[in-house]
Amino acid sequence: MKVTYYPGCSLEGTARDYADSIHAVCSSFGIELEEVPDWNCCGATAAHSINHKAGVELPVRNLKLAATVANSEMLVPCPLCFNRLKTAVWQLGGESSSRFQAEVGSRAPRIWDLANYFAGEEMLRKMEAAVTKPLEKLKVVCYYGCMASRPPEITGAADHENPQSLDLIVKALGATPLAWPYKTDCCGASLMISRPDMGYRLVGKLYDMALRVGAEAVVVSCQMCQSNLDMYQDKIEAEMGRKFSLPIIYFTELIGLACGVPGAEGWLSRHFTDPLPLLRRTGIAY
Repeated sequence: MKVTYYPGCSLEGTARDYADSIHAVCSSFGIELEEVPDWNCCGATAAHSINHKAGVELPVRNLKLAATVANSEMLVPCPLCFNRLKTAVWQLGGESSSRFQAEVGSRAPRIWDLANYFAGEEMLRKMEAAVTKPLEKLKVVCYYGCMASRPPEITGAADHENPQSLDLIVKALGATPLAWPYKTDCCGASLMISRPDMGYRLVGKLYDMALRVGAEAVVVSCQMCQSNLDMYQDKIEAEMGRKFSLPIIYFTELIGLACGVPGAEGWLSRHFTDPLPLLRRTGIAY
C-alpha cells in the first residue's frame, strides 16, 4: 500500500530517531512511504505569526506538490506540520471550495496525523495480530500536546479535549494507558529557548502528574514534545530538586518493540532519558 509522506524539517535533523522508527514500522506493515517531492518547511512554528501570507503559502505549496503524487492519503508525523497543512486547507475554504480546487486541485490527498492513522480500526487489528512481545507490564500516560487535535474546526478532531489515538495504540500493544488530566497541555514548544523558566514549569507539571497517576513512561507522537520532555529532564530535575527519570517514548518505538521490528532498541538508545532500564526491568527489551 502506497501513501504520500510529508516528513517535515525536524525528522531529518533532531528527530531522526523518530523518522527511522516510522520508516521501519511502516515497512513492517506493508506501507510504502512516497515522500512529497521537493517539499519545503511548513512554516511552523513562527511563520503564521510573522507573515500571514507566508504562513498560508508555505503549506499550500506542499499541498500542491502532494497532489502530484498519485496517492489518496498523506501521512504527517509532525503534529505542528499537520496543523499548518490543515490550517492552509481551512484558510482556502476547505477541500470542496472553489478556491481550494483552483489553488491545489482535485487530486490533493487526505491529510492524516500519523497517530490517528495508526489508530484506525484496520491498523489496530493489524497491530494486535503482529504483536510478538505484549507490553503487559508497562504503565504509561499518553501525551498528545496541543497541535494534532486543536482547534477542532481546523483539525476535524471530535475528541479534541480527550484524544484517544495513542491510548488505543498502547492498548493494542498490551500496555496500560493511564488516565490523566494533562493529555493536551502545552509542553512549552520554543519557550525552552526563549523563556526556559516558563518551559521548565510547564514540563515539570507534566512530570509531576505523570508520576502521581503511576506512569512509568510518557508516550508521544510529537517530536517537539518528545524533545522538550526528554532533552531537558535533567535540568528540570535540578530546578525542581526532584528526580523524575521518566522515559519519553514515541508510539512508533513501542510498536517496534511489541511487534519485533528490527532496530527498535537502537532508536531508544538515542534518547537522553534512557528508557532501556525500564524496558529491561519489565521484560520488554533485552
